[in-house]
Amino acid sequence: MEIKRIAFLDYLRIFACFLVMLVHSSENFYGAASGEMAGPVSMLADSADRLWVSLYDGFSRMSVPLFMMVSAFLLVPMRDGQSAFTFYKRRAIRILPALIIFMILYSTLPMLWGQLDVTASLTDLKRLVLNFPSLAGHFWFMYPLIGLYLFIPIISPWLSKVSPREERFFIWLFVISTCIPYLNRFCGEVFGQCFWNQYHLLWYFSGYLGYLILAHYIRMHLDWSVRKRLTVGIPLTVIGAIATILSFYVQAEPGVLLVTPELEIGWSFCTINVVALTAGMFLIFTAIPSHEVPSSVVEVSNLTYGMYLMHIFWLYPWVLVFKDSLALPTVAAIPVIAVATFVSSLVTSWILSKIPGGGWLLGTATPTRHRK
Repeated sequence: MEIKRIAFLDYLRIFACFLVMLVHSSENFYGAASGEMAGPVSMLADSADRLWVSLYDGFSRMSVPLFMMVSAFLLVPMRDGQSAFTFYKRRAIRILPALIIFMILYSTLPMLWGQLDVTASLTDLKRLVLNFPSLAGHFWFMYPLIGLYLFIPIISPWLSKVSPREERFFIWLFVISTCIPYLNRFCGEVFGQCFWNQYHLLWYFSGYLGYLILAHYIRMHLDWSVRKRLTVGIPLTVIGAIATILSFYVQAEPGVLLVTPELEIGWSFCTINVVALTAGMFLIFTAIPSHEVPSSVVEVSNLTYGMYLMHIFWLYPWVLVFKDSLALPTVAAIPVIAVATFVSSLVTSWILSKIPGGGWLLGTATPTRHRK
């Protein structure tokens, strides 16, 4: 039996994929080292970079949580009768082969254009079991995502029987936990934190698990009209966006070397402003009416995982073209780099999808099933 697609999730997946590329395009304008993305320290060249990085990157910080919510909306709770290991097997087949292949590619291919030397390449390859390659920092996202997948069979029984009120209680505790980074900045250690203990009072309600519960609540219990979803979603998005943008802008003094985690405190994905931004945008997309999704949208949506995996390969040359060679003003350079990266990744993914076995590079391959 064919499962009907949920229209808004295809559009949302494409939107979030583009935002990831917009984030990484912006990072090239506040990396302290010339020609590199943001690292442990950052520096804004001038007031134009300060403004446009704050706007483009700040608005796009909903990208990762949106991906988390899309996955949760589709997968939580597990289907009745499905075992944990069946769930793990299906998720592993979906994401791991492509991830492993690209981890190897990011550890080796950059030697061809001098971005890696042999020593660095061998170091990356030796550490692949432990962490992502040095030039594939965007793969950090895969580890908490896989962590959520591992937890879904554990939390599904609770979600199957929990009341809306109890679920809201969890969500409120999650929301309060997202204020703790600010409490730490301005008040120091709180709720049991000290130099030997990072596990504060709300530790077990914090992190990306909160987005999973939020997505489940919206799907199962939020019986709002389209008008109410927009009435709540639009102000939430605007307030969250303004707070997220300003959190960077007010600290980003041009020409001053800044500690990146401090500069990006409001850009952490589990802060209250990003939660508001993400939840608001998710509600806006849920207002898209259920209808037959155009085949072109479905095809792009299905390719977004492969596009995400490969896009850094395309990002670097487009930065060289639009930021360095053509020296476009920042207001134009960041979105142009993002669009060029998105289109290049899409075309490459589409070509690979037409090659036998190409699906294993894109996370779209499925094992052959024999019918009895």
